Amino acid sequence: MNKYILGIDGMGCGMCEMHVEEAIRKAINVKKAKALHIKNKLVVFTENNLCEDDFSNALKDTGYRITSFERTAAIKKLFGWR
Repeated sequence: MNKYILGIDGMGCGMCEMHVEEAIRKAINVKKAKALHIKNKLVVFTENNLCEDDFSNALKDTGYRITSFERTAAIKKLFGWR
């Protein structure tokens, strides 16, 4: 399982978070996607090996922009992935 942490520019409210999460879920097969407008961050868990361009293409029509990209291995914890 892979964990991706992306910096997202342009989110200003909870509705923006929903738009980003929905765009990612429609374009990429993910286990979990959680956007946080307060931290300008998106965390995605997926089985797939993805690159920054995969996420950029998913967000290109939304007006949000990726400012940073980090990939790590996800760790299974008692109440979900971390």
